[in-house]
Amino acid sequence: MKSWRKLLLWLIVAPIVAVLAVQLYFFAHIWWWVGHNPSQTSFMRQRLSLMRLQNPAAQLQFKWVPYSRISNNLKRAIIASEDANFSVHDGVDWEALEKAYQKNEKRGKVVAGGSTITQQLAKNLFLSGQRSYLRKGQEFVIAFMLEQLMDKERIFEIYLNVVEWGNGVFGAEAASEHYYGTSAANLGANQAARLAVMLPRPRFYDNNRGSLYLQRRTSLILRRMGSAELP
Repeated sequence: MKSWRKLLLWLIVAPIVAVLAVQLYFFAHIWWWVGHNPSQTSFMRQRLSLMRLQNPAAQLQFKWVPYSRISNNLKRAIIASEDANFSVHDGVDWEALEKAYQKNEKRGKVVAGGSTITQQLAKNLFLSGQRSYLRKGQEFVIAFMLEQLMDKERIFEIYLNVVEWGNGVFGAEAASEHYYGTSAANLGANQAARLAVMLPRPRFYDNNRGSLYLQRRTSLILRRMGSAELP
């Protein structure tokens, strides 16, 4: 009887301990990144692995630059396009999530995500691109950790440097060089707006730069950029 009780206790306790260990792993990395820059993210490693299936010598385009050396045009464009309430929410924009849910229900498929910049960073740093309720729940937890340990400027700085912007292109500096042959510091308003619009489907737009939707959406973001609040 005692052996069965011990087994039952272990079956209950072991998963809890495993979950807590994973959260501690995430917490420790986020704490370290408060003062140190990530050299690579989970999403970068996944993309590089896939690229090397076709070309074993493939390399990512990635170059870290500090927040001050990224154009305010790009910062405003991304906030206007991706997360208008970035400066005031606590990592999750519940109103945006509700609107995305209603939109998806109306269309009968997923056409909007409602993820904040913080949530997108959480996913890029640690998680996979696969969609599931479990992964979304973990994304919320990591986003909360990010918001508790980092200020908004640091969250945005890391995001700008690690987000995917094309086929093997990561971060604002690499994207600026890849598309415009200039640095992230020198991006004009139109260039910045166009880069911001590419973010939901960066590899698609890398291969379809003449997209009419890309052009129309860029014009819309240009009009919104003036009201974007920077951290």
